[in-house]
Amino acid sequence: MKIKNLMSPVLLFGIIFNLALSPSLAALEKKQEKNAQESQQRIIIPPQVKSVFEEGIGTRQVRPDIPFTIIKNYYLPDFPARQNLHSIFLFKVKNADLGFSSISPVPKDAKKKEEKEQIFIPESEGAPPKLQATCHVFLQFNRLENNVPADVAKEIYIPIKLQVDSDSYEPDKEELFSTRNILPPGNYLLSMAIASAKLEKIGTQYFEFSLPNEAAFTDRLESTPIFLLKKIEQVDAPEMRASLHKGFFTYIIFQIEPNLEKIVSPGDNLEVFFFVFGVQPDESSKYNLEVAYEILKGEETAVLYTPETYASPLIQQALPLKQTVIIKSEEGEKQEIRDLEPGKYTLVLKITDKISGYSLEEKLDFEVR
Repeated sequence: MKIKNLMSPVLLFGIIFNLALSPSLAALEKKQEKNAQESQQRIIIPPQVKSVFEEGIGTRQVRPDIPFTIIKNYYLPDFPARQNLHSIFLFKVKNADLGFSSISPVPKDAKKKEEKEQIFIPESEGAPPKLQATCHVFLQFNRLENNVPADVAKEIYIPIKLQVDSDSYEPDKEELFSTRNILPPGNYLLSMAIASAKLEKIGTQYFEFSLPNEAAFTDRLESTPIFLLKKIEQVDAPEMRASLHKGFFTYIIFQIEPNLEKIVSPGDNLEVFFFVFGVQPDESSKYNLEVAYEILKGEETAVLYTPETYASPLIQQALPLKQTVIIKSEEGEKQEIRDLEPGKYTLVLKITDKISGYSLEEKLDFEVR
């Protein structure tokens, strides 16, 4: 299935530019910082979970009550100040381990009471029965000093209630989930727990990660992790609190579905998303960034694109996977445009800041299948 490019680089830059000038977003950022400070004064992670974290944090020994795996960490700058970073965590957990169970339908005359208690009410007679999983997610961020956990920088609690139709429920399927938090630059250890409704089961994972300081890139360029998009959409407003999402993650006012497998179909676009640190503005505070894209098959060039220019260091680019083929015959040579053939390829990005002259080369492997 072909994925439609839902947002052009020009539109993306316009949205980001407006965000940078938005006083409401600046006020929201200050409110988030204030809430984070106040949250340190409240008990967010219960003692039962805290004690499990303390048992395993020194050796990073996980607790497998509810098995899950943190598979990716992306980070992108926060707008408008760009002093902090959105740290995005993607993890997988099997449906059966989340404890889905059947929900009994309730009479419609009990609607007000049930809405208050947030219990499922079927929309129509004959609808497939629902299954529900109720659990808790706890996140503890410790600063790392010489690879040793130091003070707690942040604690997060996310209550979870998931519902699925019983006829589409796949107990052995591993689902992709995401959560996102705003943190200052530094080295961190994430202690993450998924717990059952009454905390009888507590599964844990530990994950080390680093967030760079954008202000430190004065003499070189560096990119955030480059990832492929399946889909990107603009939403009405940024999230006000930490949440859990299934199959996608959020970034400021974007909802993003990543292509983690890095597999595309013939005829699809290859759509990349990343941010470049160290890009310098000119005297009028404008950026001039150039990226030359090239696709290699082994060491040979498969596709060479005309370099693209950008007025923002936040880049989204869709690259058509089309190849010019020379066909020889008795009548002579002719060119034909074809879809890139199935196989494994490498995307090479040569990034140049036209203001400072600094440059950077990045590579990303992908497959056409």
